[in-house]
Amino acid sequence: MYFCRPVFLIVYMAKTAKFPSSLISGDCTTSSLVLDGGSIIDQCIVTAGERGTFFLEQHLLYIVLGGAVTLTCGRQSWTVGKNEMILLRKAHSVSYAKQGDSETGLFESLLFAITDELLKDFLTTQHVTVLPQREELGAQVAPMSERLVAYCWSLSPYFNAPEATNPGLLRLKVMELLYDVMDCSKNIFRQMLQLRQPVRADVHRVVEDNYTSPITLEELAYLSGRSLSSFKRDFHSIYNTTPAKWIREKRLHKAMLMLQSSQLSVADVAYSLGFENPTHFSRIFKQHFGVSPSAVV
Repeated sequence: MYFCRPVFLIVYMAKTAKFPSSLISGDCTTSSLVLDGGSIIDQCIVTAGERGTFFLEQHLLYIVLGGAVTLTCGRQSWTVGKNEMILLRKAHSVSYAKQGDSETGLFESLLFAITDELLKDFLTTQHVTVLPQREELGAQVAPMSERLVAYCWSLSPYFNAPEATNPGLLRLKVMELLYDVMDCSKNIFRQMLQLRQPVRADVHRVVEDNYTSPITLEELAYLSGRSLSSFKRDFHSIYNTTPAKWIREKRLHKAMLMLQSSQLSVADVAYSLGFENPTHFSRIFKQHFGVSPSAVV
């Protein structure tokens, strides 16, 4: 469900991980609970800082039980501390930076995939048939109630033996979570009501917010709520060029500014702007500006 790799260094990710489809296999999570063939709840424990980027295929309820995480989506940033939570809408790219607890050194969290099906089932029990039409609520960090904190720790036995967890019981546990969240935070409940409204994001906002991330055109199209062909067509109508060319030039000009105004190394600048290979970055930088990035530092 979420990329959580036990590492002992701060790392730059070469790829943007997907939530939750590409995050369930391998060693990327401490433990996962699976419902209907997909990861629905993940437990994440790391012993040092970690950085990365993921984009959301499902809505994400991010709960922190120890330490803190800073999440950035476009121009917005939130720090979620111990016993706090945030609800993020799907079809957005999010970067993260984790910090361990000051006493234990551990970062501990639970990540819940809130699927449209689960959300529909829950709202049906609340007899909600008409969605609010007012302006969309933005994501906010909310404190957790004592009951919600206790609920989260009660999931530990399920993670110890995930294969023995009955799917019907797991579905009930997710419903219990949604009830506890509703009672704990009215703002997050109002966000839940709005999650089922269709999203078609502004192309300009999507590319301006994500051009520095190591993200593919297919993923940008997904974030905008469009097919790849529709995204390319709408992009060209705005910028009169191709997405790949615009992103490359935008990154290179941003790199020039960073090299001139900061003490970052060439490799650090390259990685921070989504270039996976510093050597490739140096070559296209020199082709574009006629000077190598090392000569600018």
